[in-house]
Amino acid sequence: MSFQVTVQPSGRQFVCDEGETILNAAIRAGVGLPYGCKNGACSSCKGKLVSGKVTHGAHQEKALPVKEEELGFSLFCCATPHSDVTIEAREVTGVGEFPIRKMPTRIAKIDKVADDVVVISLQLPASERLQYLAGQYVEFLLRDGKRRSYSMANAPHKDEHITLHIRHMPGGLFTDQVFNTLKERDILRFEGPLGTFFLREDSDKPIVLLASGTGFAPIKALVEQVIHNDSKRAMTLYWGGRRPQDLYMHALCEEWARTIPNFTYVPVISDANDADHWTGRTGFVHQAVVDDFADLSNHQVYACGAPIVVESAQRDFIALCKLPAEEFYADAFTSEADLA
Repeated sequence: MSFQVTVQPSGRQFVCDEGETILNAAIRAGVGLPYGCKNGACSSCKGKLVSGKVTHGAHQEKALPVKEEELGFSLFCCATPHSDVTIEAREVTGVGEFPIRKMPTRIAKIDKVADDVVVISLQLPASERLQYLAGQYVEFLLRDGKRRSYSMANAPHKDEHITLHIRHMPGGLFTDQVFNTLKERDILRFEGPLGTFFLREDSDKPIVLLASGTGFAPIKALVEQVIHNDSKRAMTLYWGGRRPQDLYMHALCEEWARTIPNFTYVPVISDANDADHWTGRTGFVHQAVVDDFADLSNHQVYACGAPIVVESAQRDFIALCKLPAEEFYADAFTSEADLA
């Protein structure tokens, strides 16, 4: 059995199989519904259920509070239809441009750039190339059927290899392997490209880039894409960490600030101590943006990192800094701990 999904206001239609989520069916059909985590944590895929019946699978209360569900809102990543449905969602153009593929990859290099962060370089088969948009991610397909998502840290044109920034989560199913047993030349499988976090190239608005921790990875790819486009858009990068060593590519960001026209770099540390000898900005990274930009009404914001950072930024930039809601683009890095 299958059901028809109609998207308003575009009128696009696609088929959703019995037991399949609306989002997975949309991805399969090349329909660009916005999404991030795909597991009910980040609320990027939230929209309105105009008609029809769905059942929501496991999800976080904050992503879809009961009151919002009663008002007809739905998380399409965990909504399974029981009838034909009509939904209301802002479609993302360009996201279905490249096919989603399952591919083998070989570990070409593992570089430890901080005590708890490695940069992994992936080599694809000789005849293969992964087409993607800067900012998108891949999902590793693990043997037990589980998946782990990581953003590509380089723009598509940039390197021979695909690079990922991976932080160690002690006890983590995948990151324990990465830090303890994974080695060069090992073979992994992934699926991608995924996600609707990418540079909107049809705009010339100034850009605020906000990253926490390894949320810097897709932000790095966006910056490289802007450089590649020879764009003159102003960019201000705010990168936050608890301690200075968390800004594991600080020197690269300083180089960008020296060499890229209209580029500003603002590092922000939340828990510096006397031993760090930190003389830069302190506090929450999103608050630094609020302090610097009273008016974001003519800007775009690209935010990536821990869910609490992304959620706080979205709330405060819109409420306090006049940012149009539709100009906030985000990718929240949800871990298994976040989903628990």
